[in-house]
Amino acid sequence: MVAASLLLVAALASVAMLLLHQNVGNAQDRVPPVTPAAVTVDQGGGLRLCNKTTSRVGVAIGYKVNGDWVTEGWWNVGASACETLMAGPLVSRFYYVYAVDYDQGGAWGGKSVMCTRDKMFTIKGIEDCVARGYERTGFFEVDTGEQKSWTVQLTAPGETGNGSK
Repeated sequence: MVAASLLLVAALASVAMLLLHQNVGNAQDRVPPVTPAAVTVDQGGGLRLCNKTTSRVGVAIGYKVNGDWVTEGWWNVGASACETLMAGPLVSRFYYVYAVDYDQGGAWGGKSVMCTRDKMFTIKGIEDCVARGYERTGFFEVDTGEQKSWTVQLTAPGETGNGSK
């Protein structure tokens, strides 16, 4: 009887902790977005990108794995759609994103220069891009705070999303 009571108390405590953790995650989802890209914690796992614009976009990402830089692209994300860019728990704190607006022109980028190319690619290393036959492209940094999942939300310039999914 005592063992059953202890198991029940442990189960209730686990459920309470799970609900508390979910409420913390939901509070982070309501943080005002960064323009032009909002970032939120995603409870589903991996790195996702939600395109909150009315245009189709092409997305490239950069990250460090086992001490080596890697850039990959292109994911095509439709208007008002989401796409998983990396499945499973995230292994790095920082990821880098570059996106191109296919329909209206323009891009989301930043100061972190990495290598890209026009066609699908996986490129190891971020040095000497042009000498190696690639383009130098500025990516914006996403700090996941060492979360295991994250969603980047692209918004049109001047728009502010609400950070919700």
